[in-house]
Amino acid sequence: MDNISITSEEFGEGETIPAEYTCDDRNISPSLTWSGIPAGTKSIALIMDDPDAPRGTFVHWVLYGVPPETQGLPEAVPKNKTLSDGSRQGTTDFRKIGYGGPCPPPGKPHRYYFRVYALDTKLDLPPGISRADLENAMKGHILAKGELMGRYGR
Repeated sequence: MDNISITSEEFGEGETIPAEYTCDDRNISPSLTWSGIPAGTKSIALIMDDPDAPRGTFVHWVLYGVPPETQGLPEAVPKNKTLSDGSRQGTTDFRKIGYGGPCPPPGKPHRYYFRVYALDTKLDLPPGISRADLENAMKGHILAKGELMGRYGR
């Protein structure tokens, strides 16, 4: 499987995510840029999660139907069900649509993974689905994936 390279202007791999992108401040999404989307990609999906959450992996962002020519996301993606390019956002474990920033309990910093998937199909899914629904729909359709991990603690 091909690898997608993902970067952010706001933090590097394994670095601290600035407070502006967390529930302690503006709670907006950081900018992301990716490369390595293979030929034949029909859509892109993104999942952000925290595997260190006290009750198991916590989902912070579900985004899908991103056009294949897209090379990243700007800072502060609107928290709308459907975006201007036709991308759709799912429901997070905060029970909200769109990006929900890191918000860990006090203690050791948590890891936050931004995973981007290149898919060989355009998923016909309504806005507001769960991560599980997206992962089920992506099965057998992933051409490439990549991840960026940032940390945040309080």
